[in-house]
Amino acid sequence: MLFINTRPDSRAAELTEALQNKGYQVESLPLLELVAQPFSDSLFQLYQQLVEAQAIVAVSPTAVDVGMQNLTQSGLKLHNLKHIQWIAVGQATANRLHEYGIEAHVPDVETSEGMLRLPILYNMQQKGSVAFWRGEGGRQFMMDTLQQQGIQILNFVLYHRQCPQDSYSTFKHLIQNSNYNLEKWLVLITSEASWKYWLELCLNNNVQPDCVYLVLGPRLFQLVKKYRDQQQVHFHIIQLENLSPSGMIHHIQAL
Repeated sequence: MLFINTRPDSRAAELTEALQNKGYQVESLPLLELVAQPFSDSLFQLYQQLVEAQAIVAVSPTAVDVGMQNLTQSGLKLHNLKHIQWIAVGQATANRLHEYGIEAHVPDVETSEGMLRLPILYNMQQKGSVAFWRGEGGRQFMMDTLQQQGIQILNFVLYHRQCPQDSYSTFKHLIQNSNYNLEKWLVLITSEASWKYWLELCLNNNVQPDCVYLVLGPRLFQLVKKYRDQQQVHFHIIQLENLSPSGMIHHIQAL
């Protein structure tokens, strides 16, 4: 079987190496790249409100880096935010915050649902406010859930997502290689956006997405399952609780 590692190149190496060490064939096909949004008047106004927030949710290492760059442009300093609790969507994001001297809360399950179960958010009173350092279209479910609980949201859209241009040609090369059969592909899907771009690649090349999918978390599992049911296609879906290489290898071996 062929494993398609769709993580960004900067985050794919550990998993690729672990799988290759187990004898699996791996192809890198990043489905997302993150491009910073220009610093705008609306972002400047949001940063002026940031000191009143109870928590900041950073959804990726990119969100941390762009957020900190913009913090400097806004005229604020990190010490202005020392009373604020920080939440990282995963350990990689927490590690990036640590480089700035910030200790963050990290959920056991690296999903929106996992973050919502963190005590700092679960027990937050309605008068609280939470800032999201995120990308365009990201973590909408989490923000909507908190708003329904009466929490004020400060929505920092710091970057947008796009499918890397090189991935279009890489995908075409893979499907044109007669040695590859999509039914024997294992494809990692870690976000709704990456699923959307994966389907776009399949559609553009007139191929059915009849692969085995390893998807992160129950909500993404349901999204992919809904597509399968609506399109009346047949493929296997495996739900991942996290992105640890050992856990992924366990699921692959079980196949």
